[in-house]
Amino acid sequence: MRLIKANISIFLILLLSLALRIYQISQVPPALNWDEVSLGYNAYSVFKTGHDEWGNKLPTIFRAYGDYKLPAYVYISIPGIAVFGLTEFAVRLPSLVAGTLSILFTYFLVLELFDSKKHRTPYTRTFAALSALLMAVEPWSLFTSRIALEADIAVFFIISGTYFFLRGLRTKNYLLFASLFFGLSVWSYNSARVFVPLFLVSLVIIYREKFLAIYKISPSTIRCSLITALVFLVPMFWQLARPIGQARYGEVQILDQGLIAKINEARNNGCSRLVCNKVTYFVPIFVKNYIPHFGPRFLFFEGGSNYQFSIPERGLLHLVNLPFFYLGLVMVFLKFRNYKYGRLLIVWLLLAPTASSLTREAPHVLRSIVILPVPMILTALGLGFFLKKFKHLFVFVYLVLVLISLEGYMQTYFNDYRVNYSDSWQYGYKEMVGFVKENYDKYDKILITKKHGEPHEFILFYLKWDPGNYLKDTSLVRFYQSNWWWVDGFDKFYFVNDWEITEDRVRERKFILESKITVDCKSSKCLLIAGGQDFSGIWKKFETINFLDGDLAFEIYENI
Repeated sequence: MRLIKANISIFLILLLSLALRIYQISQVPPALNWDEVSLGYNAYSVFKTGHDEWGNKLPTIFRAYGDYKLPAYVYISIPGIAVFGLTEFAVRLPSLVAGTLSILFTYFLVLELFDSKKHRTPYTRTFAALSALLMAVEPWSLFTSRIALEADIAVFFIISGTYFFLRGLRTKNYLLFASLFFGLSVWSYNSARVFVPLFLVSLVIIYREKFLAIYKISPSTIRCSLITALVFLVPMFWQLARPIGQARYGEVQILDQGLIAKINEARNNGCSRLVCNKVTYFVPIFVKNYIPHFGPRFLFFEGGSNYQFSIPERGLLHLVNLPFFYLGLVMVFLKFRNYKYGRLLIVWLLLAPTASSLTREAPHVLRSIVILPVPMILTALGLGFFLKKFKHLFVFVYLVLVLISLEGYMQTYFNDYRVNYSDSWQYGYKEMVGFVKENYDKYDKILITKKHGEPHEFILFYLKWDPGNYLKDTSLVRFYQSNWWWVDGFDKFYFVNDWEITEDRVRERKFILESKITVDCKSSKCLLIAGGQDFSGIWKKFETINFLDGDLAFEIYENI
């Protein structure tokens, strides 16, 4: 009977999770951002041609805009795009599925953490169900799994890999699945490339007795598992040693040129090399970045600073869970020496913020996301302490408070956040491209501002531009500048920096692109899509596209 109740509970939790993630997923967040359209169009290009948008055949890293995205999300997106087409739903579907499966595997993982008679109690399935429920409703996991994010895929692979590792200590063949899922995680998201190797070493050390026992009984299983892991890890380290593997970190690292300049300036002013060096500057910044990941300000009150990964000034975990999280943390530290599950959770918790702390903007919601589902498990343990004492009344009151908190969060998410931060989601591109599609045949040249970022990718995505034709387009102009790959034009489209769309050039009907190409509209019928300037007295204004809060996004003109 207890097992039946547990199965019903996890089924209902999964239904709730799916409902929260799939409802209006194409409309909220209010638009696809440039990373999402890049992931989607590259998946579409690989599906249609076997090459990415740059002509690379089945790449293991995607150049995109020069930020070099890892391949897992792109390839996983292909089945959804094949079925649903190049749509918002298809692009966000992998995150939705990964987020839901992460909840299921969180349930399995918690059961496995308490796998022995010594650890398991009648409340184990309750702990597991509570952990899964919190993964379903906490803002951190809920927000991110409604967006096309590589990090969501990595989180699923890490949770499932940990589950299969623990299960493999009892049933050895599951270790192969652990190697496979951990291996896939490092090809999903860059934070996993820092976290997973350290975490794997820690798992082997924590469970070394069982690991060695399996090796004595079945050495072939351990060898196959290690070979499987190396198949993924060795190419990863080789890629990280190359410039393309370091490109993204180079943009966000704390030891950047600015900090190096400060060190050199201090040395020029008499500071010795022993005192003023990269290590003495780097370590304090790393520590300063690292500690706030565990503080209530980041977790429960303000969240992150990037508006695309969390609601501003809202915690990543529901405030009602603050006392239970820290109580669970204390309980695990007290059991650290005597129980392996305590060691695993603490090591996971301590290693997870490493990648985030190596970068600017820390604590960072996305770069530290590999910490999931540890905060939920710790909260469930803290709840369990009260559950044993107060039982049904406590559960009822707690669930009511969680649902009230969730309802308030979702109201903000679907209303205020959607409206007030639509510009952060590059809202307006879909509407602008829709206008272009309807009027494409009327114009010889179409000029589009770069003000809101990478307009070419939105044209490709929303027009479902044939990838083969795009690669063969003789009008395609691309160039590398300032650690970024830029597109200035293809077909009849031309992309102009907003500060270069001046009144003089509009009057002259001649625009010079960053690639030094001149677009002459004196003898051509041109459509100009500007980012805010008013040229209504010079060209004919057709339409204005606003962000959801009423601020101007695009103004569309035709040369008279």
